[in-house]
Amino acid sequence: MDSHGGLFLNKAAVLSPLGAARMSQLLLGSTIIALVAHSAGYSATYGTFCMFVWTFCFAVTLVVFTLDVVRLHSCMPISWDNFTVAFAMLATLMYITASVVYPVYFLQTDCPEDGCEVRNYRIAVTVCSSVCCFPYGAEVFLTRAKPGHVVGYMATMSGLLKVVQAFVACIIFGALANDSEYTRFIPTQYCVVVYSLCFSVTVLVVAVTVSGRTNSLRFPFDRFVVIYTFLAVLLYLSTALVWPIFSFDKKYGTNIRPDDCPRGSCTWDSKLVVAVFTNVNLILYFTDLIYSQRIRFVSQSSA
Repeated sequence: MDSHGGLFLNKAAVLSPLGAARMSQLLLGSTIIALVAHSAGYSATYGTFCMFVWTFCFAVTLVVFTLDVVRLHSCMPISWDNFTVAFAMLATLMYITASVVYPVYFLQTDCPEDGCEVRNYRIAVTVCSSVCCFPYGAEVFLTRAKPGHVVGYMATMSGLLKVVQAFVACIIFGALANDSEYTRFIPTQYCVVVYSLCFSVTVLVVAVTVSGRTNSLRFPFDRFVVIYTFLAVLLYLSTALVWPIFSFDKKYGTNIRPDDCPRGSCTWDSKLVVAVFTNVNLILYFTDLIYSQRIRFVSQSSA
């Protein structure tokens, strides 16, 4: 016990719905890593990405759970509540992506000649990865902003949308890097500048909020966020118009997928992914603009 008669360990970190969610994350995460390392296996870029998702989320969750149990999170020079809800949102998105990517590239319906053991392990990995999306989603649900409660910015709808926007931008960057031919035209290069600018500022907003330093800035950060979100809507609206024209118009490209386009390295597919997720982010930024006008920042984390 400490000098104030309190317990060193935080029982609420274990004996609570949030604690149960985090323990489920750790159980499923360790199971996935063990299955992949034992027999399921992974290879190439997509497999490495999936393995990174599972190990990264497990490691951070373990640190978060441990610091919460031993009551050391208050020693961290960050806004703890903002950090944990932002990570839970990011982990949810990463797990969803890995749960789609892994079976697409590694799971086969037919058994190979050497038996079905590897396939069965990969089915188990896919199931566990899909199920693990729910505990992370449950943590977001449990820690989100509720009417009448004072919470950190990242627990609000606007804060959660910032994480989703940054994640969608990463998908766009991945498609751009996969032979999207964006360097052919100046307008498509402009689109890449827009994606990069909005991504950088969004990450900066999240980083400053998680650091708990919003009140120490010499300008009203909440007003800055609203103005930036408005500009991001305008910029993404322009890219939503420009990118399809210079990618699928007959004058610059083709609006029909070529028959000889190989799966996984098709320029047309990459352009389509960029176009689709550009519109997704446009919707996210517009929704964010609506919510962000009602937000007041809280930089102090609860102990």
